[in-house]
Amino acid sequence: MAAGLKAWRFGSVLGVFLLVVLALGWRLVDLQVVDNDFLRKQGDVRTIRVEAIDAHRGVVTDRYGEPLAVSAPVQTLWANPSEIDPAEPRLANLARVLEISEARLRERLETYAGREFIYLRRKVQPGLAAKAMELDIPGVYTRQEYRRYYPAGEVTAHVVGFTNIDERGQEGMELAYNDWLSGESGRKRVLKDNRGRIIKDLTLIRDASPGHNLELSIDLRLQYLAYRELKAVVTAHDAHGGTLVMLDVETGEVLAMVNQGSYNPNDRSQLAPENLRNKAITDLFEPGSTMKPIAMAAALESGQYSTNTSIDTSPGYRRFGRFTIRDHRNYGVISLTDIIVKSSNVGISKIATELGGDTIRNLYARLGIGQPTGIGFPGEAVGVLPAPPKWRPVEEATLSYGYGMSVNALQLAQAYMVIANGGIRYPLSLMKLNEKPVGRRVLSEQVTSDVRVMLGEAVSRGTGKRAQPGLYSAGGKTGTVHLVGAQGYEDSQYKAIFAGMAPIDNPRIVTVVAVDAPQSGEYYGGEVAAPVFSRVMSNALRLLNVRPELEVGTTGQQAEKTGERG
Repeated sequence: MAAGLKAWRFGSVLGVFLLVVLALGWRLVDLQVVDNDFLRKQGDVRTIRVEAIDAHRGVVTDRYGEPLAVSAPVQTLWANPSEIDPAEPRLANLARVLEISEARLRERLETYAGREFIYLRRKVQPGLAAKAMELDIPGVYTRQEYRRYYPAGEVTAHVVGFTNIDERGQEGMELAYNDWLSGESGRKRVLKDNRGRIIKDLTLIRDASPGHNLELSIDLRLQYLAYRELKAVVTAHDAHGGTLVMLDVETGEVLAMVNQGSYNPNDRSQLAPENLRNKAITDLFEPGSTMKPIAMAAALESGQYSTNTSIDTSPGYRRFGRFTIRDHRNYGVISLTDIIVKSSNVGISKIATELGGDTIRNLYARLGIGQPTGIGFPGEAVGVLPAPPKWRPVEEATLSYGYGMSVNALQLAQAYMVIANGGIRYPLSLMKLNEKPVGRRVLSEQVTSDVRVMLGEAVSRGTGKRAQPGLYSAGGKTGTVHLVGAQGYEDSQYKAIFAGMAPIDNPRIVTVVAVDAPQSGEYYGGEVAAPVFSRVMSNALRLLNVRPELEVGTTGQQAEKTGERG
C-alpha cells in the first residue's frame, strides 16, 4: 500500500508539471502565432517615445535687417542614471571632455540612481557633444536645443537684453517681447534603439511654431559709432559711466541707445549686476542747464517776452533767503539769446519769477517730462516734475535751470525732439516704424524756430562750441549738475550733459550725451559731453547721407570764438 501511495504522488506531481509545461507552451504559441499583436504592442511601448520639437525663437534685427539676436542649434548632453554604473571607468574621460568635475559627476549618478534623466551639460557645440558620444558610454545621450547668440555683443546689450538657458527673456527687448519672440514647441512619435537614440520618426503629433521676428528702430551703424565714442570718453576721463541716446526727430524712433559700463551677453561669467541697467531709461538725474531752452520756450510762448527782450542780470547773483543763485560772472544786461549762449542762471531765473512756476512746469509736462515715454521698455523710470500747491520763489528759479526735478536721458531727448521738429511730440519707439506716426502739436513753429536759433548760437559762440560737428551746423545746450549722494549734493562729483540737434536749420537727429562723475579734472558739459556729441553727430549725419552745410575752414573759425564753460 505504501508503494501505491508513492506512485500516486509521483503521478500527481508529474501531471501538474506536464500541465504547467502545456500551459506555457500554449501561451508561447498564442503570443507568437495567434495573438502576436500583444508582444508588438509591448515592444512598441518600450521603443516608441513621444519627443518634444523645440521651437525656433524669433530673430531680433536692426532697422536694416542686421541680426542682433539669433538662435543657433546646439547639443545638450544628458544621462539616464539607472543605466549607468557610477564606477564606470569611462566617466573620467567624459568629465574631461565636458570640463566638469569627475567626482561630482559620479556623485550625481549615484544620488539620482533611481531617476531616468539628469543633465550632464546643456547647450554645447555639436563638436564637443560628438566627442562625448564617441566614448560610447551606456546611458549617455544627446538632444538638440537652441542657444541664443548676440552678434553685436556689448554694443547692443542694454537694448536687446538676453535670455536664460531655456531661452526665456530676462532683460531688455528679449524680456519685453518674450511672448512675441517665443515659439510653441511641437511633439512627435519616434522609434528609439536600446541606447535611446532616435532611429526613425514615426508620426508628427504637432509641428513646432517658430517665434516671430522683431525689427528694432536701432541703426547698428550708429549704435556702433555711439558706443565707441561714449566708451572712449568714459575711459579718457576716468568717469563712472555714461549714456547716449539718439532720436529721429520726424518719427520718434530710437536710432542709437548706449551705456557705459556694459556687458557681453554671450559671456556672462564676469557680469556685474550694476551694468545690467539700461541707464538711458532706468536712471534719473537733474537735467540742469539743458532745461533752460525749454524754459525760454515757455517765456516766448507766453507773449510776455520776444527775441528782442533784454534782461538785467546784475550783479551776477540772486539771493533767496539762505540760497544764492550765481552766474559764472556778472553779464549785466543781456538778450534772451545770450542767456542761453552764456548759460545765465540769473537771467533765466528772473524770467521764471515773472512767468510763475506753473507756466514752466506745464510746458515741461507737454514735452513729456515727468511722464512715461510709452516705449515699453522694462524698468523705465518716470522721473519727478514738481507741482506744489504754492510755488516758492526759489523753486520757480531752480525749475527754470533743471534743478529740483529729474528725468532720464530718453525723456530729455524727447523734449529736444519737439524743439527740433517744429513743435510736434511724437510717441517714442524702439520698433522700426513703416509709416510716420501721428504726433501732437505742443509748441508753435515760431517758438521752436526762435529757440533753435538760440541753440545754434550756443554752439557757434557759447558754452557748446566744442559740440560743432565738423561740416554740419548744430544747436544744443550744455549742462553740468552736481551728483546726489547719501548726504545730498556731492561737492566734487558732477554729471556732464549735452543735448542738441543737427543740422540746426533742418534738424534730422537729436542726441543727448551724459557722462557720470568724470575724474580727470574736466567736468563741465561743454568740456566732456559736447565733444562726444560733435564726433557722433558728424559721422552719423554722414552715414545718413545728409549733405554738409559748412565750408572747410568754417569750423576752425568757430573754434576760435570765445564762450563760457557750461
